[in-house]
Amino acid sequence: MKSILIPEPLAGTAIDGLREQFAVVADWELWRSPERLQAAIPGFDALLVRNQTRVDAGLIAAASRLMVIGRAGAGLDNIDVPAASAAGIVVTYAPDASTNAVAELALGFILALARKLPSADRDTRVGGWDRVRFTGQEIEGRTLGLLGCGRIGRRLATKARALGMRLRGFDPYVASDDAGIRALEIELASLEEVLVNADFVSCHLPLDDTTTGLLDEQRLRTMKRGAFLVNTARGGIVDETALIKVLADGHLGGAALDVRADEPPAAGAATAALAAQPNVILTPHVGAFSHDAQVRVVNTIAADVRAILGGGDSRNAVSFTRPKRRP
Repeated sequence: MKSILIPEPLAGTAIDGLREQFAVVADWELWRSPERLQAAIPGFDALLVRNQTRVDAGLIAAASRLMVIGRAGAGLDNIDVPAASAAGIVVTYAPDASTNAVAELALGFILALARKLPSADRDTRVGGWDRVRFTGQEIEGRTLGLLGCGRIGRRLATKARALGMRLRGFDPYVASDDAGIRALEIELASLEEVLVNADFVSCHLPLDDTTTGLLDEQRLRTMKRGAFLVNTARGGIVDETALIKVLADGHLGGAALDVRADEPPAAGAATAALAAQPNVILTPHVGAFSHDAQVRVVNTIAADVRAILGGGDSRNAVSFTRPKRRP
């Protein structure tokens, strides 16, 4: 019987279905110990992960039987895809399953920042009733800058446009004559032009060598005074130390971060300084964690793993649809 390893929290009826056909080992704390994970991986044909397990070249080299790596989500920055491909291992993921959930969270952040909801809630809970202090702004007629105009960026654009927002976008991989961009009335521009003109900036870029630290202090100060930053993509895109500075001195009106450079963030002065900012919303990477999205994610990835282990083709493979080696 073929075997599947799940080293972090991943459950659902689709996983239960896999148990009926395969030997499934779910050790949800295993991702915390790379040494234990590397020692265990040679005994498995499939590996199912979220974003916390680091599937690097060393782990892949140790995975002598591995046929498929299933990533329960859309991002692939925790998986060494070239190393997996070189070893003949299929990497499959769920590129569309959480698109709407992340877009809705980003829109929720925009509305919450605009109306100062978190700080107003905290103050009211302890007896305050300061209506003037928590006067917010409307988003209709404001400009939303989209850093990344892929699936999630476009879904957010659809929702924001319906609420009357103007749209500007930066994406080096999208052509200016893209039909979808034109239909959504997104004005494509350079990164600097988007930052200068946007009232709200929402990040939807992948994390790679070109985007790590992209929003440094200089670029954050390029944003309008009083503008808001939302990041539901990857924490490494934003220089958190710089963000603390531009929030503390009032240059930015606020920020909402669902993702962090280190997850979970280590306790320390920097983490405490960010959490202490009254105009910051912090959530624990829950963008894809709606009940609806999680059902779609698990169903998508389980179907592909079942297909691969059964000798079929993956529908959402990154490179090739069948493993190029057999144990």
